[in-house]
Amino acid sequence: MKVLVTGAGGMVGSHMVEKLYERGDEVYGIWHKNKVNIHEVKLPVHFIQCDLRYGDGIDQVIMDQLPEEIYHLAAQSYPTVSWVSPSETIDVNINGTVAVFEAIKKARKYVDASYDPMVVVACSSAEYGESLNLLEGQGEVYVKENTELLPLHPYGVSKVAQDLLAFQYYKNDQIRVIRARIFNSTGTRKVNDVCADFTYRAVLAEQSGDYTLRVGNLSTQRAIMDQRDLIHALLLLAKKGRAGEVYNISSEVIYEMREIIDYIEEAMGKTFRIEVDKALLRPTDEKIIVGDITKLQKDTGWKQSISMKQTIQDMLSYWRSKQS
Repeated sequence: MKVLVTGAGGMVGSHMVEKLYERGDEVYGIWHKNKVNIHEVKLPVHFIQCDLRYGDGIDQVIMDQLPEEIYHLAAQSYPTVSWVSPSETIDVNINGTVAVFEAIKKARKYVDASYDPMVVVACSSAEYGESLNLLEGQGEVYVKENTELLPLHPYGVSKVAQDLLAFQYYKNDQIRVIRARIFNSTGTRKVNDVCADFTYRAVLAEQSGDYTLRVGNLSTQRAIMDQRDLIHALLLLAKKGRAGEVYNISSEVIYEMREIIDYIEEAMGKTFRIEVDKALLRPTDEKIIVGDITKLQKDTGWKQSISMKQTIQDMLSYWRSKQS
């Protein structure tokens, strides 16, 4: 089967193209700016450099290959960056999504009228925003898919638009689409999240002998899953998800950020001196981010299988290999 992954240069995308190839698929991966992870993929995946905002590249790939499954992961995916570059975030995330769906419509018009791919769109828990804080005040933290969308940063706003665009292409153009609202995930090749930053700094501290760790808000709570569990959920949704529906993909285990440091200290056998860096604090932040995954489990049977301790150990090993 031919499969297309946008955002193949990202943490999830680079691992996903490997998983798909190992599954036996002919895999096409689109990347734009970040080629670091592309070099780590040693399998014969068809990588294509393409800026999705300009439709010619994605039009050609989809019309030439007619992939049966499309995983649209490409995005400017950092809330912190979205405060600095809101226009670019909106441009990349919204216009890139439009380009993917318009390419499918062109393939139907000019190549094969019966073309009917399954499209899994990587939406985000950031769409819920302030609703997560309001739920906490009511004694509930597991947010359901029908919760009001009140994003707290431009990235979240862009993901709401992406989500609703996908829905309207399903309703108006009968394109089979699954909207996956992805909660926190991490793993090897991840950068600029708590687990990646902490494990990277921990390995640098190990090498220098100065066991000082700069941190932000350690009271923040997140349900964090390993990227391998996330990819498994996305693949299951492509096979068993109901077209047009939205699904939360979330860990059911909530971690306070201090616990991540505890796991690192346990794995390394060291105790760190903690320094709070004001530059790492966000102006607004959801206190707890965790999704109700009843719908996902019911329709696909997905279960989280990789522990945070294992994830942290793997990330430490990854950063050590990069420093050697």
